[in-house]
Amino acid sequence: MAAEKNNNNNNNNMRQPNFLPTSKLKTHMKNIYHYVISHAVHLFIFPAVLSSAVPYFHPHQITQTLTQLCTTTNNPSSMAAAAAALIFFLSYCLTKFLNRPKKIYLVDFACYNHDPSFSVSRATVYQKLSGVLSPDSLAFTAKVMERSGVCDSTFLYLGKEGGFPPESAFSCGREEAETVVCGAVGDVLAKTGVDPTDIGVVIVNISTFNPVPSLSAMIVNRYKMREDVLTFNLGGMGCSAGVIAVDLARRLLQGQGDTYALIMSVESPTASYYVGDDKSKLLSNLLFRMGGAAILLSNRPSDRRKSKYELTHTLRTHLGADDRAYKSVLQQVDGTGKLGMSISKDLISVAGDALRSNITALAPSVLPISEQLIFAANLIARKVLKVKGLRPHAPDFRRAFEHFCIHAGGKAVLDEVEKNLKLTKWDMEPSRMTLYRYSNTSSSSFWYELAYAEAKGRIKKGDRVWQIAFGSGFKCGSGVWRAVRTISPGEDDYNPWTLVIHQFPIDV
Repeated sequence: MAAEKNNNNNNNNMRQPNFLPTSKLKTHMKNIYHYVISHAVHLFIFPAVLSSAVPYFHPHQITQTLTQLCTTTNNPSSMAAAAAALIFFLSYCLTKFLNRPKKIYLVDFACYNHDPSFSVSRATVYQKLSGVLSPDSLAFTAKVMERSGVCDSTFLYLGKEGGFPPESAFSCGREEAETVVCGAVGDVLAKTGVDPTDIGVVIVNISTFNPVPSLSAMIVNRYKMREDVLTFNLGGMGCSAGVIAVDLARRLLQGQGDTYALIMSVESPTASYYVGDDKSKLLSNLLFRMGGAAILLSNRPSDRRKSKYELTHTLRTHLGADDRAYKSVLQQVDGTGKLGMSISKDLISVAGDALRSNITALAPSVLPISEQLIFAANLIARKVLKVKGLRPHAPDFRRAFEHFCIHAGGKAVLDEVEKNLKLTKWDMEPSRMTLYRYSNTSSSSFWYELAYAEAKGRIKKGDRVWQIAFGSGFKCGSGVWRAVRTISPGEDDYNPWTLVIHQFPIDV
């Protein structure tokens, strides 16, 4: 009897499927829901419209419609009204066509490829700082660098003499800026084959070093650009200025004839070293390093075929009206009159607030309708139906983007973004590896991250890329791109990751 009972139980188990919810089943059901909602037009609406229109395609129905039309046109007033309606319709269509926004393409970009001679170890940094900092400040420096998520050697410009601090911060800053700018711009022009005289807009963004003439003027002089080129220098806008420069270029290209816009995102940390004992100002010495990127945009339809990406969205959020946000990154003198960049303890919290405001504004433009419906249902349940214990729905931005390039402002910043957006280790890899190898290169950091993704062979045609940056003020900026073509990992000899990409990722 026991054996028979066991056999019956086994048979029942074989016959009855297991309906217990599993994580895999939930994932499959969620994917099916998102697919059905996102493709509703093709799956339901279009077939319904087509089926309702089929009866009108019957030969008898077509003949009857033509007969009625010919009969109506015998009336002069009807003919005039029909002609007026046709002219109005064609005029409207022509106006919409002529006034449609131009598509902006990213033809190519080039990150500054550092000379190995600029690589400086932590031991060298400590040795340089020991001559100008107190023992307490030096200990603080060592503690921060150990926890920074940056490798032992980073790229640092110490000037021709190699002294620290440099005898002339201004001269050293100019040398550094010119080295990076000319290196990156020269590479992007060589990659694209674009003649500098065909460039109609030049934008340079750099925060703390703004010489006279400006760096944008230096580019015009160096590459002998034409007299009517529009030049802009964005200063003091922090690490988010790279996205702001792209947005400015987009707006300018919309009002120009077929032309190119050259953007140079760069920082010159050498020009703003702090040699005092204020710990909030010492952080900038430890975080910022040498780097830059040159970006070539085009509004020419003919450039689509050779371009890498199409710009789809730009958005910035400015929290400057709030004093806490405004003062979170502030350049000022310390008690002894030494100038430095103060980074407050509120920075991470402020960055989180700025990110949430930015993604709230961006979400309706990028999230699929399926994700927006879930968000709306959650909001109605919490605010209208007053359902208790229901937590706010955090949108899944991985359904809107395949790649994330998050400004490598520091390990804590990346941790905060990863937590807020619920990203995976794979999503964060380009940002963390850029921080590890280059530290914080300010506004150019997310270009090094995109270069990393390209070197890894991750970018496929149609992929969407989200660039996120934070900067003083306090600002959060977003730039969204769609890949026009698949980027082969070995096609770019100028990519600074090409020769070392096999060594990454590294467990930090």
